[in-house]
Amino acid sequence: MVEGGPVKADKTEFTECWKISSKNPYIMKLAFAAGIGGLLFGYDTGVISGALLYIKEDFEEVDKSTFLQELIVSTCVAGAIIGAAVGGYANDRIGRRKTIMVADVLFFLGSIIMAIAPVPAVIIVGRVLVGLGVGMASMTAPLYISEASPAKIRGAMVSTNGLLITGGQFLSYLINLAFTRAPGTWRWMLGVAGLPALIQFLLMWSLPESPRWLYRENYVHEAKEILEKLYPEDEVDREIQSLRESVESERAMEESIGKDMWSKLKGAFTDKVVRRGLYAGVTVQVAQQFVGINTVMYYSPTIVQFAGFASKSVALALSLITSGLNAVGSIISMMVVDKYGRRRLMIISMFGIISCLIILAVVFRQASLGAPGIDFVDTKHFGSNVTCPSYLENFHKPKWGCTQCLKAKCSFCSNPADKTAPGACLIDTKAMQEECEAEHRVFYEEGCPSKIGFLAVLLLGLYIISYSPGMGTAPWIVNSEIYPLRYRGVGGGIAAVANWTSNLLVSLTFLTMTQTLTVAGAFLMFAAISFIMLVAIFLFVPETKGLQFEEVEKLLRDDYKPGFFKVKAGDQGKGKAPA
Repeated sequence: MVEGGPVKADKTEFTECWKISSKNPYIMKLAFAAGIGGLLFGYDTGVISGALLYIKEDFEEVDKSTFLQELIVSTCVAGAIIGAAVGGYANDRIGRRKTIMVADVLFFLGSIIMAIAPVPAVIIVGRVLVGLGVGMASMTAPLYISEASPAKIRGAMVSTNGLLITGGQFLSYLINLAFTRAPGTWRWMLGVAGLPALIQFLLMWSLPESPRWLYRENYVHEAKEILEKLYPEDEVDREIQSLRESVESERAMEESIGKDMWSKLKGAFTDKVVRRGLYAGVTVQVAQQFVGINTVMYYSPTIVQFAGFASKSVALALSLITSGLNAVGSIISMMVVDKYGRRRLMIISMFGIISCLIILAVVFRQASLGAPGIDFVDTKHFGSNVTCPSYLENFHKPKWGCTQCLKAKCSFCSNPADKTAPGACLIDTKAMQEECEAEHRVFYEEGCPSKIGFLAVLLLGLYIISYSPGMGTAPWIVNSEIYPLRYRGVGGGIAAVANWTSNLLVSLTFLTMTQTLTVAGAFLMFAAISFIMLVAIFLFVPETKGLQFEEVEKLLRDDYKPGFFKVKAGDQGKGKAPA
């Protein structure tokens, strides 16, 4: 983030980044230390998906309550919303470095509290603390890196933070897989995140404050000392001059629109250009969440179990694929976003997302219709006292099968000869699982065995590939370019809050949706919402590729009208009306 938005990097910038950082390791140390915040952000996003499987094993009340599961996942997001707001204030009051260190303390405490939690309520407290840390770090780390990096390689250095986020998600799945057989499973999964937070705290202790913040607070000598470590001697004075002009311009803007947040918000909504920028910025941020991406990131192993893979370790291993594809997609995006444009990538991405969601809904629907039935004799073989009560009331109904058994909060013990043949409908307890598995059967609690379950996993991978290069990164780039300079901070802040709030809404309702609408119905609803968001992107979001900030402002002032792929950035910059 620079001047209120993230910076993009091209191939040349990455080459230059390698050259400069190899000559001056101090720069890489600084970026790596701050970038751990991105790693923590990504790790926490991914780790809960695997940990939740084992939390349900240890706490029966969590296993029986969809709301408690959603609460454990989403309270971190709620904490992040508050953390982002507090982080914005703390950045200005105590500086970027100290804000990152406060975030580390919160993250460390939250991780330890979760690891030793005796009851679910304590896990939720730990998740809130971790969320506060995530929210503060997610906006502060890129800002610190951008302000403490040489201008030539700033985009590449900030982009590494984005890579560390997806890298953290991938690492979380590896850690989850590594601890599946360890005593305490989920406690290790959640607790191990305290280690990188501690490392970052110690590293930040030895690093300086952002030179921009120091200069703004009139610590001019200290700011110059840091710049001397970052730039060659002949470039330091020029950077000081540039810093002076930037800070003076910022102060002048504050005088014109007011320093307090209320004045900035009022000015943003009364300014036609900013308002239109917000239509675009908020639309893409809400769309990023409402396509359902965090149902996959937060509940990926659970979705894999819905597809008929009962084993937790298998579900985690298959989920690792989706996380890896997300990281690959981020790299692809960095390579093509400046060539093909943000709007075009998002529209293509949305078509792919909608297609995958519709086909996923069809696959889950077919899997449900083709689910194995219940064998009365096989069920009675385990004893009447462990037979599902709902099955005893409905066994004479022809449509009663595995799907209905699981809906009744019972479990399905597969046929020992063929998993897709009729099996037993039993009460859902740990003892019953052990008895079922002792007969070399598979115990299903989330989804029924299916011959087409592998298609669901394949489609989840295609969904990620469709999402990551377009809707995964382009919304953040659009928000860094769409607002006039004087409102870039407040505009980006409004859009970020919209993103986090949408994230909270999706993560807090997904499991309830799967129970109310079925898994197929939930994915179909996301497809319908995605179509609405695609129309909104087409109507409200202009192409900003290759445009100067002044040209984007003129485009919005001239009343942007949508076209398909007809408008070239150069034409927009010359003031020609979009088709």
